[in-house]
Amino acid sequence: MKFISRFGFMAAVAILGASQAMAASATDYPTRPIRLIVPFSAGGTSDVLARAVGQELGEALGQPVVVENRPGANGNIGSNLVAKAEPDGYTLLLAADGTMAINPSLYSNLPFSPERDFAPISRVAVVPLVVVATNSLKANNIPELIKLGKTQDLDFGSAGAGSMGHLSGELLAHKTGIRMNHIPYKGGSQAVGDVVSGQIPLLITAMPVVDGLLKVGKLKAIAMTSAQRFSGTPDIPTVQEGGVADFDSPSWYGLMAPAATPPEVLDKLQAELAKLLSKPAMKKRMEELGAIAVSDRREDFAKLLHADIAKWSQIIKATNIKIE
Repeated sequence: MKFISRFGFMAAVAILGASQAMAASATDYPTRPIRLIVPFSAGGTSDVLARAVGQELGEALGQPVVVENRPGANGNIGSNLVAKAEPDGYTLLLAADGTMAINPSLYSNLPFSPERDFAPISRVAVVPLVVVATNSLKANNIPELIKLGKTQDLDFGSAGAGSMGHLSGELLAHKTGIRMNHIPYKGGSQAVGDVVSGQIPLLITAMPVVDGLLKVGKLKAIAMTSAQRFSGTPDIPTVQEGGVADFDSPSWYGLMAPAATPPEVLDKLQAELAKLLSKPAMKKRMEELGAIAVSDRREDFAKLLHADIAKWSQIIKATNIKIE
């Protein structure tokens, strides 16, 4: 009995010591560079946002935030890397809604659970998508596009199967009854050349990918997919304004950590993100990138993720989208 009591006492002391060490570690966090994993290729929207936010966050925390691209499988490879990483706050993910909210309904063998394996910290940006067309297309707005789509099939490109551009096109076809055929590319930027040349008539992508071409008249904008007009391009109407009710399909990007990361670390990261994303200079920088700076409480981001998974699951079932 004495041995058991002594053993129990020593175990309690060890647990207390470990918890105190973890608390001290969280208080001192960070003491070394932080890896920010981008599960997509360099130069894309995720990468650009990660570098803009990472630089500011690193300055605020006093340690470098090193952006590391781990592309593949529509974001699944890099995301899985973070899901399996040590939950100490030194490996974070620049998450995209396509991977976290859409992929669970598209991939039967997803190697991670967005809700079980990750701790949401905060969104950092909402990126409105834009429907753009080759200049020769005989439609300049949503009503004309719907009229044209009732008489012929319309091909549209996106950044890939299961991307937000893909789902937005399927949602538009579903709500309007027009016939749209999806042409997947390996990135939004790779599809641009084909739209400019007229190889495909339509592309649904993030504004930063096509903003320059719209300004010089090499492409024309049909509509924004968000519920409200984007302040950076206030002259482009929304799909809703074109008569398609309840159409709201922008992209969001946010920071996540492995699920067991200490709450004190998560709270510190969320607080610093809220500060830097509220700065006028950062809001202006985001607008220049075709994005809207946003921040959330951790619990609100988790609720949004849960709601979006349910929303896109219903749409994917209704439209019978499959990843081959």
